[in-house]
Amino acid sequence: MSSPAKARKPSAWKAFAEPSAWTMFFFGFASGLPFLLVAGTLAYWLREDGLELKDITMIASAGMAYSFKFLWAPLVDRWRLPLFGRLGQRRGWLLLAQLVVMGGLFAMAGVGTATLPLFIGLTLTVAVAGATLDIAVDAYRIEIAPVESQGALVATYSLGYRMALIVTGALALVLADHAVWPNVYRVMACVMLIPIIANLMAREPDVIRIRAQNWAAAMREGVVEPFADFFRRFGGRVGLGVLAFILLFKISDQALVGGIIGPFYLDQGFTKTQIAAVSKIYGIWVGIGGAFVGGLAVARWGVNWTLLTAIVLGAVSNLLYLLLIGANGDVGMLTLVISGENLAQGFLGTAAVAYLSALVNQRYTATQYALFSSMITLPGKVLGFYSGRIVEAVGYAPYFVLTAVLVVPAVMLFLWLRPKVRLGEDGGASQVEKGR
Repeated sequence: MSSPAKARKPSAWKAFAEPSAWTMFFFGFASGLPFLLVAGTLAYWLREDGLELKDITMIASAGMAYSFKFLWAPLVDRWRLPLFGRLGQRRGWLLLAQLVVMGGLFAMAGVGTATLPLFIGLTLTVAVAGATLDIAVDAYRIEIAPVESQGALVATYSLGYRMALIVTGALALVLADHAVWPNVYRVMACVMLIPIIANLMAREPDVIRIRAQNWAAAMREGVVEPFADFFRRFGGRVGLGVLAFILLFKISDQALVGGIIGPFYLDQGFTKTQIAAVSKIYGIWVGIGGAFVGGLAVARWGVNWTLLTAIVLGAVSNLLYLLLIGANGDVGMLTLVISGENLAQGFLGTAAVAYLSALVNQRYTATQYALFSSMITLPGKVLGFYSGRIVEAVGYAPYFVLTAVLVVPAVMLFLWLRPKVRLGEDGGASQVEKGR
């Protein structure tokens, strides 16, 4: 009796061999390409062009657009672009976003920081296009393959995304040691041609979409209902507590994502090539290791206690940057700090995905997850927006301490919510013990 069942069990290797899995590698690469170019990597260019730290962190906070992508997600989900009609709904939006990213990077290189207002506008344009890429790619992934193949698609997407981070982080910094920044951005723009070709060769998901009768109905189903469902399941007080927790528990991680770290490294005497090798190549692989450890911890101890441990470790890891103050280019110390910080943040990233996945209703999986993942980045990015002013006022050390201390409210919320919210520890839907 068991043999036929075993024969029907889908092969993991077969899922990886499907064309859609490797299409997702290129789409992941496309999603990852603009991320650092409007945030972390951009900060190096701005610093070397003589901008003040407060201005650098504000401009490099253009990545905050990713925190608001849920606002135009219903448009991407429901409006088929006439210009790219032959490509279909998903690939049409993908191509538009890819072309805007590529054109925006070329324009940033052509304008330069001498015309700062226009440069900032172009940076925001690239950021919005990058966030739109995320929306379209997530929708494509969900629709192109059945549930049992999603693991392979997520894996190949993540690999492509991290390869893009290496190209736009490490490679861009090394190139900037030998060429001017506008030429580096021109090279990065040309790299987008690779996923554009992959998009033109990919197939459109075979999905029949039932259109709402009018725009109001579409907005209600796409935006209002996911929130209404959330509060129906959790209730008002506990639901607000969960949302507050989502907003706060990654604030330490997100506060260092923007424009503050690049200038900090340069101010401590590190060269761009050293930063590229340790932070942008070695550090990414350490982060992958941390994510793997986080996955094992979730499987062994469940979501809740793994997440609490990850939150604490993530905050403490920010204090490691105190060791780099006055390091004067000590690569060994940089390696130590990056090892601890990226391991902790990779661990936290996996725990966060597991927690958010446990909260969603499967009827609204894509929409609710997009909303939660947008919320989780917002407070840290707001703090990052003002980080330059804070550092100029008090120095780097107090800022790093502040980013660590700010998770205390999240820990307190976790302890308050723990007896009130029961998660499916296997990653299933959440349940609430009401009345508590």
